[in-house]
Formats: sequence, structure tokens, C-alpha cells
Amino acid sequence: MASKLSRVNLVKNPNYVRSGPKSYVYLLRKYAFKPTMEGPMFIGGKMHQQGKHGLHRLVGGRAHIQKVLQKKDPSGQVGEVTAQDQQNDSEYLCPVQIGTPPQTFNLDFDTGSADLWVWSTELPKSVTTKDGSSHNIFNAKDSSTFKNSAGSSWKISYGDNSSASGTVGTDDVTIGGLTIQNQSIELAKQLSTEFETGAGDGLLGLAWGSINTVTPTPVQTPVENMISQKDISQSMELFTANLGSWRDANDPDKGTSFYTFGFIDQPTLKAAGVTEPYYTPVDNSQGFWQFASASASVNGTAIPRSGNTAIADTGTTLALVDDATCKAIYAAIPGSTYDSTQQGYIFPTSVTADQLPVVTFAVGDQQFAVMKEDLAFADAGNGNVFGGIQSRGDMTFDILGDTFLKSIYAIFDQGNTRFGAVQRSEATQNLAPPPSS
Repeated sequence: MASKLSRVNLVKNPNYVRSGPKSYVYLLRKYAFKPTMEGPMFIGGKMHQQGKHGLHRLVGGRAHIQKVLQKKDPSGQVGEVTAQDQQNDSEYLCPVQIGTPPQTFNLDFDTGSADLWVWSTELPKSVTTKDGSSHNIFNAKDSSTFKNSAGSSWKISYGDNSSASGTVGTDDVTIGGLTIQNQSIELAKQLSTEFETGAGDGLLGLAWGSINTVTPTPVQTPVENMISQKDISQSMELFTANLGSWRDANDPDKGTSFYTFGFIDQPTLKAAGVTEPYYTPVDNSQGFWQFASASASVNGTAIPRSGNTAIADTGTTLALVDDATCKAIYAAIPGSTYDSTQQGYIFPTSVTADQLPVVTFAVGDQQFAVMKEDLAFADAGNGNVFGGIQSRGDMTFDILGDTFLKSIYAIFDQGNTRFGAVQRSEATQNLAPPPSS
């Protein structure tokens, strides 16, 4: 079995353009939280005749109030949030093969969702050929192992009215040389503009299967099937994520990004100077990789956060934490300020590594530091950068995305319902301004 297992290397999306405000709007859309800091984006209400799932709740009467993500311009005029307002692309993608003979797709690996969906020939040609689209498109008729799941459908919808939906079937899926038989595949039949604009060919969800959207019966995720089909050892019912950075191209690991399934990468542990990861229990009741994170620190000064929890989400670029912690972090960065026009904290590009604070977040009972270079996420204009840590609004838990995850080797231990972390370190911090294009 072990001979089949290998690193699954991520490929950098050449079309990805970093934008702090757009990445923040994407998170507003994904997690549907209400901002608590001033800015153009907010959760508003619109009158509709029919309620839907998620944020779309019935209020009463024949007409219903639909809660949607909206924006206001400098004059106070309220309008719709468009695809151009948000980050609909992924910085890194993973090649995955589906069907017989295999068709290859570049998918976004996302521990914050549990659907495996792909662009398919069921989409209208007006979508698949739009603007010279270069997407890989799954054709079920070309696969001898595909089976249609009659009566099953799927739909992902977000708080800005964006959605993706379609039909369901099963086929062989190969990830890093490991083939999962009869894996449920969700074929896109409809995509709103927000889903059309990304470079990826779909998404592979790595959260817990309880939040899979297939109806009438949710389907097993790829990792759940790896376990049930015994594709991976019972002692290693897990996957890991090592997310690199463009900043580390000159480091010994060249900033390589990879996942593993069914094993922990020993060279990565050795490079970190440890023999075992640190583990903490996971609460998967909401379908997420959620764990206790009851404290943080800035330059060694502890920030108590009694009862706080966090979600590890590889499908998120930023880290979102409570407002008090945000304020403490940016108070320690010279020249930082909150920019309400960008709805986020920014600071000067002239700030040096020794001026940046050491910021840590608890994973269970142990603190893990954020790389100083990842405190700067994207160009914010006028000699400033948009910070990688921002406000979580009215959410009651943190979202620890790539800003945090790039600083650790993350172990998602499904078999033991626990999350593991290994602190990574670098001899130098590359504080070159993030690319704006």
C-alpha cells in the first residue's frame, strides 16, 4: 500500500492576482458573517418571494426578507456585490485524474467544504467557451467507469446569491497515484459568474462529509472513501498540507506546496527538528476542522480568549480573528492603520522584519507563530500592504487560512478526530512587497 502513496504537489495558478479587499469579500461570501469594522461591504436585506437555504431565511408573510451581501459606494448608494468585487480564484491548484481513461483537472483543495465538483459538458456552451475558456471539462461519456446517480443533485450557494449546482455520478478518482473507486463526482450544470471566473476546474472538499450538499443523501468525501476502501493504512487515516510561498523560492524547500494522503512526510518533520506533530482534539459537529484556540500572543504578551475556537481552512487565504486580537496585532506594527475603504488593516511596506511583531495563535494548548513575511498579504497602494490577519466580524470562531497555515505543517487526522501541527521556521524572512499582478 505505502508504495502507492506520494506527495501531491500543488501547481501555482499563473492567473492568480492577490487582492486584500477581494479576498476579504470572498470570505464574507463563504462564511456569511456580518462585518463589525467599517467598510463598504455589509449584510443587507432584500425582499423576495421565496426563501432559500443558508443566509436565505423566511421571515413571515407572503414576501420574505433575503439576507444578502451588499456594498455601498462613497456616496452611500447601496448596490449588488459583483464577481469583480471578490477573489474567485485560487493561488494553488492540485491535479486530479477522473475516469477511464483518466481526464485531468486542476482542483482547489478546500478543508472548509465537503463537495467534489468539476466543470462538465452539462454546462451550457456559452459558459464553457466564454472568453476563450481554458478549463478542463469532464465528459462522462468518455469514461467507461462513470455511473450516473439517478435522482441525486447538488447545490452550493453563498450569501451574495452566487451558486453552483448540477447532477451526480460515480467514477474512479486518482490523487497522487492513489485511486479511489466509485467516488461520487458532482458535475456542474449551472455556475453563476463568481464560479465561472476562477482558473480552477472545480473543487475537492476535505472537510467532514456531514456538510456535503448532495441530496437526497449526502455522499462520502474522497478521504472518507480512502478510509472505507482501505486505500490508506488504518494507522494513518489522515492527510497533511504543507503550503509554501512565492516568498520562499530561494529557501532549501523552494517554497514547495504539497499534500499527502495516508502518510506524514518525514523529511518535513526532520526539517522542523521534531519526530511527532503536536495534536489537539477536533470538534467536527459543524463539519469543519475546528479546535480549541483559547489564547494568542503579540511579542510574548498573552491575549486570553477563553472558550475561543478556530477552523483550519486551506480554501482561505487570510486569517480572520476577533477584533480585540486584530487591534493588538496592528498596534504593534509601526505605521499601521485601519483603512475603511479597503475594509482592512494596512501597514507600510517600509516596515522591516525586526519591527514586525511575533504573533502566535494557540492550537489546543500550544502556541504556533505566524511567519513575519506572511503578515503582509497584498499590495494596498500608496506604499502600503494589506495585512494577512483581519477581522472575523460577528463570527464566534477564527478562520485560520493560508496566512497561518503556511507557518505550520498541518495534519488532518480523520481517523483519530484530531488536528496536528508542526512549527516551520525559516532562516530569513522575505519582506519583498507582495506582487499586485
